[in-house]
Amino acid sequence: MPSWSRSRATGRGTSAWTGGEPLAQPNCLKLLEQLCDAGYEVSLETSGALDVSGVDGRVSKVVDLKTPGSGEVGRNLYANLDHLTPNDQVKFVICSREDYDWAVSKLIEYRLEQRAGEVLFSPSHGQVVPRELAEWIVADNLPVRFQLQLHKILWNDEPGH
Repeated sequence: MPSWSRSRATGRGTSAWTGGEPLAQPNCLKLLEQLCDAGYEVSLETSGALDVSGVDGRVSKVVDLKTPGSGEVGRNLYANLDHLTPNDQVKFVICSREDYDWAVSKLIEYRLEQRAGEVLFSPSHGQVVPRELAEWIVADNLPVRFQLQLHKILWNDEPGH
């Protein structure tokens, strides 16, 4: 079941939709549109396996590209990359050096730094040492942002957190 959060710390409402796969839920697209119409800043985190073409253009998308080490690489819907904007992010969770090399090849092949506002590389918790991934990124001078999966570090992926 997708989850959402809302904050008014900035004086503007924000709504982040994540968890499970929000796009698999009935009326998700309509809800995202209604939240935008109501003045919320809306973000959607998606696995990248379902079509994002119908997502309201005001919604900031975080689209995963699953790496071979995830066991889900076959689920990637590469057509989603055509619907990225500078307001969006593409995220890779890196499980090994082979995954890193694969992600770099996709970064180059699809010119992701030109399509999305940010490209995120995250080490898979317990599989890649964060410092190693950071060193690979720096050595290759990649136009990506290093990101840690804080929920895994803080709560060890405990349900409910």
